[in-house]
This record gives sequence, C-alpha cells and structure tokens, in this order.
Amino acid sequence: MFDAVVLAGGRARRLGADKPAATVAGRPLLAWVADAVPDAARLVVVGPHRPGLAPGAVTVREDPPGAGPIPALRAGLAHVTAPHVTLLAADLPFLRPAHLAALRAAAGDGGAVLLDAAGREQWLVGHWPAARLRAALDGYDGASVRGLLGPLAPVGVTLPGGGAPPWFDCDTPAELAAADRISAACQSGGTAPTRGDVPHAGGMDSGGLPGTRHRP
Repeated sequence: MFDAVVLAGGRARRLGADKPAATVAGRPLLAWVADAVPDAARLVVVGPHRPGLAPGAVTVREDPPGAGPIPALRAGLAHVTAPHVTLLAADLPFLRPAHLAALRAAAGDGGAVLLDAAGREQWLVGHWPAARLRAALDGYDGASVRGLLGPLAPVGVTLPGGGAPPWFDCDTPAELAAADRISAACQSGGTAPTRGDVPHAGGMDSGGLPGTRHRP
C-alpha cells in the first residue's frame, strides 16, 4: 500500500502562470500526474486548491506558501499514512501508471527514482519508504531535494524507450508547446519529438518546485 504526494505549489516564474493548471492536450498538468497514481491509497497535493481532483484527494499548503520543495514535502508527508509514498512533481504530462508500477517494483523495501535518457536522477519521480523520508527530514535544514534524497542511495530506474518520455516536465511556454507537439505525434502514431527539440533541455531542479532542469 502506498500514498502519493504531488508537489504543486511552485511559483513558476519562467512560465508566468499557474504551472499545475497549465494544459497539455487539453488537460491540466496536475490532472495527468494525478491519473498516474490511480492505485494510491491517498493522494496528497501540496499547493493551492484546484478543481477537478478526484474525491478523497487531500490538498495542503506548505508554510509559507511557495517556500520550496522541502517545506512542501514536510507538509505533504504529514498527511501520509501508508508505509510507502510516491513523490512526484506536478508537471509531468507523460507519466503513466505503468511507469510508476515499474518504479515501485524496483524500489522493493528501499527507494527508487526515475532516470532520464542521460541517466540523470529525476528526484521528483520517486518511490520511498515513508519512514525513511521522515527520518531524512528530521534535522535537515537544506533546500535541495537531491541533498535530502541522494544520501538515501535510491535505485535508479531506466524505463524502456519509445513513446513520450515520462520525465518530460514543463517549465516554460516553449516546453508546454513542445509537450503538445509530442502528445499530438503520439496520438497520430508518429514519432514523438525528443528532448533535443526543446529550446531548454535537462532534468529537474531542486532549488524550487518542479522545473525542466537537473536537480542539484
């Protein structure tokens, strides 16, 4: 049994809008991510209340709002009751239940994080024992997600290629437009554009909430 925590309270300065509410293929980014964890016993969304979440979803705020991923994780984890938790960014339109099932299988009793095509850890696509996250947060005064999670030595999970990349996140208008192109290509049976087609490339940054940067 597992709960899911989605960090959805970032300021999204480069996007200039409410990022989790931005749409890809006509659906909010947050809706795509929420749909990727249908088996979660509880869905905890850290951020302002947004309509359209499934009944039973819990919405909480970090203190102060917009304080960053570590305070957001603390706020979300306070509502986790399952022994394991899937930790996710809110801007991953191509993340699917099968991807996270593979992550959970690889994690076993430890932790696991998704690796992108370059082998870089995507720290906000992970599955963890809740007790290990709580222990790691105790006394942690840093702001980096990698600084918190890296010492836990999670298993890195590489998924099979083909289709839209599940680690693709949307941090700018250009990346949102690219996600729409990828979605359209996949729906038409064509070849999905690669990350190299996007003006800004990389992984996910831990200095703030989810973005298209490698997290330090």
